[in-house]
Amino acid sequence: MQQILTALSDPTRRAALAILWDDGEHCVCELMARLGASQSRMSRHMKALRDAGLVRDRRDAQWVRYRRNADLAPELAAVIDAVLIAERNFEKEVA
Repeated sequence: MQQILTALSDPTRRAALAILWDDGEHCVCELMARLGASQSRMSRHMKALRDAGLVRDRRDAQWVRYRRNADLAPELAAVIDAVLIAERNFEKEVA
């Protein structure tokens, strides 16, 4: 659980996770473009999410594609849902 909370502690990782949670599979290049992150920075963030078990990856030629971990325990998926919803609501309130 500590690794999951650590993975969720970073805003870029939460943003990447939100994209994958709602939007299916994406390559690192797409995440880089949407989040304004360098390739090395995005790869480090995605490694943290993968190591925490929140996302899965697969190699597609020179790219690595990431998607939500469909095998995540329902209780953990509910925690992720709650965190992402709370963040969206907070962003709307401060905007």
